[in-house]
Amino acid sequence: MEFRPCIDIHNGCVKQIVGGSLKDQGDLARENFVSAQDAAFYARLYRAYGIKNGHIIMLNPVSSPYYEKTKQQALAALKAYPGGMQIGGGITPENAPEYLDAGASHVIVTSYVFKDGRIQYDRLDELVRTVGRTSLVLDLSVRKQDGRYLIVTDRWQKYTDVELTKQTLDALAAYCDEFLVHAVDVEGRADGIEEDVARLLGDWGVMPVTYAGGVHSYEDLRLLKELGKDRVHVTVGSALDLFGGPMRFEEVLAFVQG
Repeated sequence: MEFRPCIDIHNGCVKQIVGGSLKDQGDLARENFVSAQDAAFYARLYRAYGIKNGHIIMLNPVSSPYYEKTKQQALAALKAYPGGMQIGGGITPENAPEYLDAGASHVIVTSYVFKDGRIQYDRLDELVRTVGRTSLVLDLSVRKQDGRYLIVTDRWQKYTDVELTKQTLDALAAYCDEFLVHAVDVEGRADGIEEDVARLLGDWGVMPVTYAGGVHSYEDLRLLKELGKDRVHVTVGSALDLFGGPMRFEEVLAFVQG
């Protein structure tokens, strides 16, 4: 298990939000924390600790009046830690090279690939041709519906028909370097992890996967380490003291690395 840091940017500010509350209309979200620091501050901090492969997520759509402000925050963070952070949010073959050139180690993609509720392999092929498999992370963020964990797109607002299973992971593994999985129903709620998701990812274990969602205690970290068989990486957001939570950043690092 590795600790993977995050920088979530919404309306031009670094925030922690309740994932399921995000709405494009009106650029609304229920906020847990709004930072007085900019995105570059957090990137410099992660760089100082030598923590790599965290993710910057731009939470505004391109159509938003806040999009350019959010994008500039993200680019500043990439500049502050070149090669140290991944970036996602509205990534396409057209704009992906810009972010890689700006210092992103990987681009993170969901909506472009899962168009109209299913996997669009022609779009996936185009992304791989453009950026290369080793620069691509697929975000397989999920919400539970009728007992199944379905991949969601468009800032977690639209359900696809694609279920998170070992077969889905196997099918997509040839196209990317890593997976990022937000358990959206518990994202930002800091009241425990989605154990079934963590168990599935740990049982699969073919390539690097980062889990995000619901971690709010060291017991959650212990459980994720156990269910993930110590090979599922972790992001801690709202519960981290950097974002107003009770868990001390340095103690979390020590726990995960121990």
